[in-house]
Amino acid sequence: MLEKVKTALRIKTDAYNDELTDLIEAAKLDLGVAGVEVPAELDALLSKAVITYCKMSFGIPEDYDRLKRSYDEQKAQMSNATSYTDWGESHV
Repeated sequence: MLEKVKTALRIKTDAYNDELTDLIEAAKLDLGVAGVEVPAELDALLSKAVITYCKMSFGIPEDYDRLKRSYDEQKAQMSNATSYTDWGESHV
């Protein structure tokens, strides 16, 4: 996932690896708080959400508001999809 994020951010150096790894983990935890199950292997939708979170959180992006809305929508869609959650019968 780190290499995907670095590519999306157009980063070629390893200087930011620790910060980006922390952002990746923060994105996974944030999705988890919203009820999204995050497996070890991320599918395309989960990867896109993590990348969007990292773009939004790394540095000072000019398009922060757009990225925030995009990430929040991705998270909301997954948190409402039964294929990404395990709310069980009691949540209904």
